[in-house]
Amino acid sequence: MNQRLASLLPQDPAQRIFAGFVLLLLLSGATALLLDTPVALLPVALVVGLLVVFTEWRLLYYLLFLTLAFSRELPLPGGLSMDVPSEPLLLVLTGCILATVLMRRGDVPGRELRHPLIIILLLMLLWSVVSTTFSVDTTKSVKYLLAKTWYLVPFGLGTLLLVRRPADVWRLAGLYAISASLTVLITAAKHAAHGFSFESVNEAVQPWYRNHVIYATVLALLLPFALYSIRSTHGKEKTAWWVALCILLFGLITSYTRASVLSLPVAGLFYGVVRLRQTRLLLVAALVAVLAGASYFLSQNNYMLYAPNFEKTVFNGENFEKHLEATYKLQDVSGMERVYRWVAAARMAADKPLVGSGPSTFYPEYKRYTVRSFRTYVSENPEKSTTHNYFLLVLAEQGFPGVLLFITLLCAALITIETLYHRTEPGTQPRYVLLACGMSFIIIVFHLLLNELVEVDKIGSFFFINLFMLIRVGSWTKGEVVK
Repeated sequence: MNQRLASLLPQDPAQRIFAGFVLLLLLSGATALLLDTPVALLPVALVVGLLVVFTEWRLLYYLLFLTLAFSRELPLPGGLSMDVPSEPLLLVLTGCILATVLMRRGDVPGRELRHPLIIILLLMLLWSVVSTTFSVDTTKSVKYLLAKTWYLVPFGLGTLLLVRRPADVWRLAGLYAISASLTVLITAAKHAAHGFSFESVNEAVQPWYRNHVIYATVLALLLPFALYSIRSTHGKEKTAWWVALCILLFGLITSYTRASVLSLPVAGLFYGVVRLRQTRLLLVAALVAVLAGASYFLSQNNYMLYAPNFEKTVFNGENFEKHLEATYKLQDVSGMERVYRWVAAARMAADKPLVGSGPSTFYPEYKRYTVRSFRTYVSENPEKSTTHNYFLLVLAEQGFPGVLLFITLLCAALITIETLYHRTEPGTQPRYVLLACGMSFIIIVFHLLLNELVEVDKIGSFFFINLFMLIRVGSWTKGEVVK
């Protein structure tokens, strides 16, 4: 009897899965009809979802970028938060990607996995673990480690698994450009109701963006991809990229974000440095300038000479020209509030120079280290923002080893961009991908001087993607085009 029953069952595993799914569909459908409720179909939906995840999880990867611009931060118990839907998607992708690598170990060349950029990133993650063990708030630091893991795996390892050809880069950037362009149109409609005024821009970008700085940074980092996609594509695709370029530029201009507008010529200047093979000289000059500046401000407490006048430090929300004027006169409240927190960060680092206060613990720890002379009328900080300088943030939270590792990563990436530029042929797809990723990376790094954005999903995603694409472009230059 058992042998006869076994002979009726499909012998092929794939046929058995299909037969099982059909049986589940029939049972769930019959139950739904009898009970007059669609809830009985949930097992079918769950099975379909699992099949998609484990067989075509790359669809989730592309879905992530199609929805990334619409991701919103939602509060969680214990003072934590989660970006939805991006972080749930990242969690699922992390599991799928790790499972894929374990089952098919040859998908990513070992030489790429041993690249210096990946080694430095792993050392940074390892040091974050060390810093977490001494954290003043272990819960926040552990959440940072988890978030960093599900950033590195999908945006790093996932990129190496899926982005194999230049066309994949333009597809990936195109999906993000679509969602970002839609948010620009929505924002513009809301902003227009207020006459595109400077003071209303923060309200207009919500709820998709926390503030106009994140909004403008997203648009700025996508512009190099739009520019080089136009040079790489044809027909309707090229026209679509022209439309996206115009929308992104419009959004950037009407965001009234000084750093984002300035980041574009900075990227252009770096392109000139790369062409002249002067990246190492630029890095040495930057290091000398930083050391000289630090020595000057710390010597005899010279930084106290730049304490703002509380009464004159204002926010010119109604007039962007006055806002710019106040900036160079050191009377702009946002600029001087940055100085207030920079001083606190430096004092935190002096107190705990080796391990810092722990990842993701700057707020509210910094308030014990502030200097009242630099206080402004927005220093209460109800939005719980941090240093407005990523380098100082890492220094305060992870000590000197943490910030030195981060600076080493940036230096290695910039030198890699120059090296690959002179290995790629002009007018070729690898050259266009390199320039798009390289200029986008420079734009993000420039923003890090005035903001902490690597942990922001909309921006940190391309910070890591650009790094890992440098590794892939290196493989292309060696003729190692992954199939």
